[in-house]
Amino acid sequence: MFRIMKELKVGIIQQHNTADRSDNMQRLGEGIRRLAAEGAELIVLQELHNGLYFCQTENVDVFDQAEPIPGPSTEFYGALAKELGVVIVTSLFERRAAGLYHNTAVVLERDGSIAGKYRKMHIPDDPAYYEKFYFTPGDLGFRPIKTSVGRLGVLVCWDQWYPEAARLMALQGAEMLIYPTAIGYESSDTADEQERQREAWTTVQRGHAVANGLPVVSVNRVGRESDPSQQTNGIHFWGSSMVVGPQGEFLYRAPKDEEVCQVVTISMERSEQVRRWWPFLRDRRIDSYGDILKRFVDK
Repeated sequence: MFRIMKELKVGIIQQHNTADRSDNMQRLGEGIRRLAAEGAELIVLQELHNGLYFCQTENVDVFDQAEPIPGPSTEFYGALAKELGVVIVTSLFERRAAGLYHNTAVVLERDGSIAGKYRKMHIPDDPAYYEKFYFTPGDLGFRPIKTSVGRLGVLVCWDQWYPEAARLMALQGAEMLIYPTAIGYESSDTADEQERQREAWTTVQRGHAVANGLPVVSVNRVGRESDPSQQTNGIHFWGSSMVVGPQGEFLYRAPKDEEVCQVVTISMERSEQVRRWWPFLRDRRIDSYGDILKRFVDK
């Protein structure tokens, strides 16, 4: 019989990282334990959560940080998932083969096994975000990961600006959209411009929730990380992790400048009702969307 879980308690960890990877992981482990003790059934971590955001420069030695999947990190977080009986969404620097690396989200099931993984599809290349140097675009498509808490539409950071990615996850039965994230301010921008960027980032994800009738969970890092090359003033990550409902309503929004461990309750039944009120999937003109497969439609 078809059944939707009525409520799901989701835990998020918004953390400031340092160059000490073992300390970062230890603090994440403590946060996971705390959230599980508070009733979290699903725990979502930020993008590349084990260390610093290393894409501020292009440095071949950084590839030494990459690891296989399964590997040390899936063993570490998988053991926590099994001990605590929770599902954990991790974000790792995957070494697939020599010279072939991905930015990969891995979902760990309650028994510690790997429920599935998603390789980041959209790879940015901007000042201080030189991800194309490190990451090969994903090749697993936009496929929800089946878990004991539901079908999770896991995407990663830059993916969150693309309505196509969210829609394709929804069309394949995702029950929520999840975005591990690392995004922040460019120090040379004015305060007004910084705030416009943060609000645009917030708005687009709330839009995905509305357009697809699904909850959205986005978890960002927080705090300043220096540029190793000293060519810029580094990145000040703007936190503001959020959980929103299927009409884009805030269920929780974290501060811009504080670490957070928070449990948020999501009604999993609400999406069904919202989609009955706003049947966007019913009214899609799938016979008229062919041009979406083009880079640009020349006049």
